[in-house]
Formats: sequence, structure tokens, C-alpha cells
Amino acid sequence: MVAMRIMFVAALGCMMLLPVQLHAQAGGANDNPEMRAMFEADQTIRASINPAKPIDVALVRRMIAEDAARRAKSQTMLREGRLNTADDYYRAAFILQHGSQASDYLLAHSLAMAAVARGKAEANWIAAATLDRYLMKIGQSQIYGTQYGRSKENGVSMDPYDREMVPDSLRAALGVPVQVEQMKKLDSMKATAPKP
Repeated sequence: MVAMRIMFVAALGCMMLLPVQLHAQAGGANDNPEMRAMFEADQTIRASINPAKPIDVALVRRMIAEDAARRAKSQTMLREGRLNTADDYYRAAFILQHGSQASDYLLAHSLAMAAVARGKAEANWIAAATLDRYLMKIGQSQIYGTQYGRSKENGVSMDPYDREMVPDSLRAALGVPVQVEQMKKLDSMKATAPKP
């Protein structure tokens, strides 16, 4: 049940360089339509979850199973060279970051960086978030403050979180809320969290 709660919280809620000629590329007509459809399904199921309400166990189980299938398909598409545009990499990063293994988060981070390198500035946030998830999975503190979790023992928390390593100016440059905003969100989540 703890693993399911962790997966549920993860469901809510950056380094590689590519050649210069890729920087100007953005998505469009060459986007992979299958990746677009998988991304839309990934986001749609999450939109149906209300973190202020008790967990719908059946919905979360369905989401976890569908996430696994989307991750496997995304990895196949990547290996086969079927992801090419900034949007393809961006969408795949979101899908992979809904995994549960350190390798899922690290690959998602690399995909996000490829999207950034290909001109998708919006991918900066997912690049930061996937690095935070990777760090936490390997037993280290997150550095950007993108991850929130809930447990019976500690309630809603961002810990472990190294709040000193990255200044707010870098958070802002990556589209990550600054610490004051993070604390407001944390306080709001604590206020609306279901009582055990």
C-alpha cells in the first residue's frame, strides 16, 4: 500500500548536449502521433485524480498498469528511432517519469534534456523534476523541490530536500517555483490532505 501511495503521489504532481543544429527544431507535423496519443492518455487519467479526496484504489491500479504499458512502448519507440522531435522527447519524458525505478527517472531526464536541446523550453521543468525523482530514488535529497510526498508517518512533505544547493534564480530559470512558492503549495497540500 505504501508503494501504491508513493506511485499515486508521484503521479500527481534536469545533462546532455546535442549538436547545435538541433536547437532550433521544435515539434509539428513530424511529431509521432502514437507518442502524442500516449501522452494524452497519460495526462487524462491523472486529471481525473483529486488529491484532496481519498485514493480510488481501482483507478490507481489501472493507471499503474497503463503507465507500465506506455513506458514499455515509449522505450521501444526510442530504441527504434521513432522519436525525433522536441515534442516526442518531451512527451516520452513525462511517460517515463511515471515509472518506479531509478533507470526510468534517469532516462526521462535524458529525454527531457533532448527536448530542451531541440528547442522546447517547456521541457526545463520536467528535466528538473526527473532529476529530483532520480536523486530521491537513489537515496539522495532532491535539489529543485519539485517532489511532494505523503506518508502516514510524516504527512505531506518534500523531504529529503537539499534547499541550499540550488538558488532560486536557477529554479526560476528552469520554470521551477521558488522556495517561497513551494512552501505555499506544501502548506496548501497539508491543509487539504485527507485525515488518516
